[in-house]
Amino acid sequence: MMKYCKEIKLKDGKHCTLRSCTRADAEAVLAIFHLTHEQTDFLLTYPDEKSFTLEQEGDFLEGLDKSDGGIEMVAVLDGKFVGCAGFDAVGSKEKIKHRAEFGISVDKAYWGLGIGRALTKACIDCAKEAGYLQLELDVIAENKKAIALYENEGFVEFGRNPRGFRTREGAWQELVLMRREL
Repeated sequence: MMKYCKEIKLKDGKHCTLRSCTRADAEAVLAIFHLTHEQTDFLLTYPDEKSFTLEQEGDFLEGLDKSDGGIEMVAVLDGKFVGCAGFDAVGSKEKIKHRAEFGISVDKAYWGLGIGRALTKACIDCAKEAGYLQLELDVIAENKKAIALYENEGFVEFGRNPRGFRTREGAWQELVLMRREL
């Protein structure tokens, strides 16, 4: 089982706890998911596409909590969930089991404090510990701040998909495909 818990100091001097999730966090994780997905169009899904019930979210988090190959973690500030991040295996087949996919979101009210960087570093450390050799992500090309953060943490671009996402309005969003060797 992969567990993580670390206190970090943010750019504003406050302390924030990064920790792995458990079943008991299901309601708060669903809430931060919905909030962050309402705040930006840079994420994979729309808020209404997360159709997990509270029970299903609990099952999902419990599965990851008991897993050696994936994790979901949260950033907790003053008792409030302000971000989440995680990774899981791309697949279990021999040729791809060395790869994990990474995702992250942070409440817009807390952007710029170092939470995203800390969650990214924590996931990199945990992915190494889990034995992965490569961590991967897709990021919308317009999300320059995220790309800069990922590059600073050792991710490199390995391709682009000009029609990676299609918004509900019919606009295309180019995806930058990035990976980090562990």
